[in-house]
Amino acid sequence: MPGVLSSPVCLTVIWLLSWSLRLGRAQNQTDEASAVQYGHMQSNVTLACGKSQVSRTPMEEVEPSQGGSEEKDSMVPVTWRLDHSTVLPWHQVTSDGTLVLLHADHSAQGNYSCHDSRGLLLYFIRLRLGYPPGKLNVSCQVPNHTHVRCSWTERVKTFLPAEYNATFKGISQDQKPCVLDVAHKHCDVNHPSFWQTIHTLRITETNALGSETTSHRVTLYKQLQPNPPQSLMVEALKGHPKRLIVSWDYPVSWPLDDAFPLIFHIRYKPNGSMYWSEVLSLESPVVITDALAGHLHQVQIQARDDLISDSKWSEWSPLLLVRPWEAVYSTTESPEELQPEETFADNLFPFSTKPEISTPKSHNSVHPEDEGNLGFVILLVMLSVVILTIVLSLIFVVWVRQRRHDHITKQELTSMVKMKSMPI
Repeated sequence: MPGVLSSPVCLTVIWLLSWSLRLGRAQNQTDEASAVQYGHMQSNVTLACGKSQVSRTPMEEVEPSQGGSEEKDSMVPVTWRLDHSTVLPWHQVTSDGTLVLLHADHSAQGNYSCHDSRGLLLYFIRLRLGYPPGKLNVSCQVPNHTHVRCSWTERVKTFLPAEYNATFKGISQDQKPCVLDVAHKHCDVNHPSFWQTIHTLRITETNALGSETTSHRVTLYKQLQPNPPQSLMVEALKGHPKRLIVSWDYPVSWPLDDAFPLIFHIRYKPNGSMYWSEVLSLESPVVITDALAGHLHQVQIQARDDLISDSKWSEWSPLLLVRPWEAVYSTTESPEELQPEETFADNLFPFSTKPEISTPKSHNSVHPEDEGNLGFVILLVMLSVVILTIVLSLIFVVWVRQRRHDHITKQELTSMVKMKSMPI
């Protein structure tokens, strides 16, 4: 038997078995002795080599344990590694093997492991660094009377995973949950109490280093802002070179209910002009009657709650470009044979050519046709002044020449009288 046990094959088998047992024990120790630790960035972070050291400060002495082997192992110097490298950030190692990272920054986080003198893994720590939460920047949108969406952004970048909790409450109302969408950083409240003047949204952010609650006041009727009207269409009206038909639909997010009507604000101008013309209307479509013939026009529309004057106008719809109808003359037909636009009766069209509600153009608004007429009038006035000046100048010259001629004639008569009176 001794000869068999001392054979190379048996020795190899025994060595493999012992190595696998040690590896299994080390793996079990690693699984049992591993943790995730969070630390405050730009501060000193302490990493203990084992669970028993986590609660101790770096300068505390290692208390002797009852087991002799455990006491011996606790006094054995340890080696720390960061991501399997012995190169560590600025640090200190205390006498009990605790690692203290000094003024740890973002580069100091990673996977730390401590090993005994034989290289055996004793403990494994995953270090993550960041900051505790701070106040949030919160904004709320009220697209209709039944829905509120509040979103937020972080004032402090924590670099750590966080959990959120949000509640929505009126002055004399129980708290309502704000349904969270953490991925998009917003929450939704359905059917808020619009009769409550002021509501308060509270959002609490929590991470491994602390928590912070942000309060935000919401005045629903002042923050009510519909989405822009949809399906805006602008078409030329055949036979009318100064008219455009504007039509649109309610926003999908706004309920089609007579209890919540919208008022619509349409603006338009010739392409390149500085001044907008404006029309208000409660219904679609609207006919623009003063478009500039032959010119490309820009048209936009926005909406607001018609009953709540303190609510907000929606954003403007995307800009549309359209040109009014233009006549195409054939060789067999002269422009004089076409019926002028003014002879078309308004009752030929199934809709009104005037909006139900319209606002006067702003005092800065000058139609390009008016600008042309004003320039023509100014030109006529200037031409009249020039002609009048020339006529007056001619009259003055004639008058001066006549005076001179009369003066010469008078002198000649005087000379003749004197000559006749002289004796011969």
